[in-house]
Amino acid sequence: MRTIGLMSGTSLDGVDAAYVETDGERIGRFGPTLTIPYPPALRRDLRALLDAAPGLHAEGRLAEDPGLLDCARRLTERHAEAVERLGMRADLIGFHGQTILHRPATRPGERGHTWQIGDPALLARRTGVEVVHDFRSADVAAGGQGAPLVPVFHRVLAESLPKPVAILNLGGVGNVTWIGPDGELIAFDTGPANGPLDDWARRSLGQDYDRDGLLALSGQADGAVLARLMAHPYLAAPPPKSLDRLDFDAALRESGAGALSPADGAATLAAFCAVCVGAAARHFPDPPLQWLVAGGGRRNPALMKALAGMLGAPVRPVEVVGWDGDALEAQAFGVLAARVARDLPLTFPGTTGAPRPLTGGRRVPALA
Repeated sequence: MRTIGLMSGTSLDGVDAAYVETDGERIGRFGPTLTIPYPPALRRDLRALLDAAPGLHAEGRLAEDPGLLDCARRLTERHAEAVERLGMRADLIGFHGQTILHRPATRPGERGHTWQIGDPALLARRTGVEVVHDFRSADVAAGGQGAPLVPVFHRVLAESLPKPVAILNLGGVGNVTWIGPDGELIAFDTGPANGPLDDWARRSLGQDYDRDGLLALSGQADGAVLARLMAHPYLAAPPPKSLDRLDFDAALRESGAGALSPADGAATLAAFCAVCVGAAARHFPDPPLQWLVAGGGRRNPALMKALAGMLGAPVRPVEVVGWDGDALEAQAFGVLAARVARDLPLTFPGTTGAPRPLTGGRRVPALA
């Protein structure tokens, strides 16, 4: 199938689009990719929506809030623009939307929640292509974490690589996939990654991120703040587990990081991301032969240096094995769309805690 995968991540910086020819189990070929940044006003409104979403959920107003509906429409228009600018004919679009709230169950019998905004019917009308969406809800309804979704795609990509191997994505939140010698999968969110660093750069520098890690590289990590952050119970919990972007906000506020200098605060947050990944590695049956890093974090020398010192194995960007670290998650949703069309599993006990391999997703036909 000819698919276009679309991804808008927790960093809220824009939409990634990628063309993939796939049957969901193998890659025929990768095609063009692109990223369309969000306008500042949309990015600002999405950030405000992240803060408001827990209250909207508690009040039962997630489906009707005017601000949410407006954001969903504007977000979808940007996704349609990405498809149009990609300029490729497709059979399916994999549309993840934008996560604004992720609250999976934390104990047996508890009901989890996950919400991604976006209008799949509008996208289908604008593009004339069938849209596959809502990839997470079936897993959450069955008691799974609903995240991460990309491990099965990682396994397809890494088929020829020596194993065990770890694939680490550093977006707003970090997530890792461990692939064993027989293709077994263990995957979960590691902890905060670029999200707190980006927020810090905005407050300290008035920039969207710490360009080239220069601020973090010029500072020193504060051991006391780091120790307080590492006491967060999420880091000791065994997988399966997943995070909402805001889950560590209270811990970050109470850690004392806000009293640090701009450089030392950035260095501390970079070290915290690396220590979270180091803690995650304790849950693997065997240490990876190498760590392959995707997402924006691979471009931050401070993060990559901290990871290399933490993990005791080569830490390299995914480009060293021929992958596109900017497009990987968008490509994944192209493959996942094909898996939905073929009724193949998206999630597994080792990736989300699903009770068994589960299918998921919903389909909106091409609309004129």
